[in-house]
Amino acid sequence: MSQGRDQLQSSPTSSCCSQGLQTHEDVKEYYGKFLKSAKDLKTDACVTPSKPVPKFIQEALTEVHEEVSSRYYGCGLVVPECLENCKILDLGSGSGRDCYMLSKLVGRKGHITGVDMTDEQIEISKQYIDYHMKKFGYQQPNISFVNGYIEDLKSAGIGDQSFDIIISNCVINLSPDKKAVLREAYRVLKDGGEIYFSDVYSSKPIPDELKQNKVLWGECISGALSWKDLYLIAEEIGFSPPRLVTSSSISVNNKEFEDIIGDLKFVSATFRLFKLPRKCVKQKGMVIYNGGIAGCENDFRFDTNFTFKEGEATAVDEDVWSILKTSRFSDEFLFQPMGKGSAPAQCCSQKEIIKDPFQLAEEQNKLPLPSSYNSCCGPKGCC
Repeated sequence: MSQGRDQLQSSPTSSCCSQGLQTHEDVKEYYGKFLKSAKDLKTDACVTPSKPVPKFIQEALTEVHEEVSSRYYGCGLVVPECLENCKILDLGSGSGRDCYMLSKLVGRKGHITGVDMTDEQIEISKQYIDYHMKKFGYQQPNISFVNGYIEDLKSAGIGDQSFDIIISNCVINLSPDKKAVLREAYRVLKDGGEIYFSDVYSSKPIPDELKQNKVLWGECISGALSWKDLYLIAEEIGFSPPRLVTSSSISVNNKEFEDIIGDLKFVSATFRLFKLPRKCVKQKGMVIYNGGIAGCENDFRFDTNFTFKEGEATAVDEDVWSILKTSRFSDEFLFQPMGKGSAPAQCCSQKEIIKDPFQLAEEQNKLPLPSSYNSCCGPKGCC
């Protein structure tokens, strides 16, 4: 079999269109050969602000090797809560910065797997396994890196229902087939599992001519998904409705590209999607947070709509109830369903749920930055 046919079969998009194969090759070249550090980025799409970083995460990030951090190109800080002993998959792990940070947070009994299609990035990430295991005091590695496509995790040897959590940091927008990525994520997640990911979203569908711009695709702009399409895809695949966590407006800050983009607007947003058991019971009720999650002892900000304070009863809708009840968060809450005679009637009242990341970003722009504000990107990563 010829080398050309080998390459064609190695791409999960080759069976549907040659454009998908070309997109993969363009992204590999951009991140493998053109970008040597975050200083080489042409826009600010991957240098957007994040929410304040908890101290224990900052400390974990400072222990990541400098070369790994220097080749980090992310648009958010993807560190969900309640990580101890979890098995986590990083889609598009790049140089491995997030993986190494998480390998410390999950502990010796947890495990991190990074998957990336770019040979140069995988090579960098694998070089520092021993370095970080010694730094964290682990006798055996709790981390591994796999060369593969995020649209076809099965070919990379990743089995069904094998992970508690999936993260992705500004990578899904680079894929020519977002639906395939999320479908594979659903397959490899355990029941109650979560995909917690930051990505770039557009205010409306991207025109075809803009999708042909290789630099803007590599800069996370041309491949951005319309935020409304995310909700449609999640529902089609079987995920619970996306929960919006954070959102920040993106300024391209490049006159040439601003003229090409025109009136399109972009945000960097973090969403969380959960794979609920098929027979889970959905109901409204009250939940009481026990205060046991590291870094969230006093309050746990689940998303932009719900923050749970230790010891306080909070009314939740059917979606949040079923997520908390069937996920790794179940032991962190007390549950009081409706119909038991003690849940107050106001828990049935409708709460406005913010779904639009552009609405959230606009509201955030009106607020002053907190004193503990940190940029999530840059040559040295979060610090």
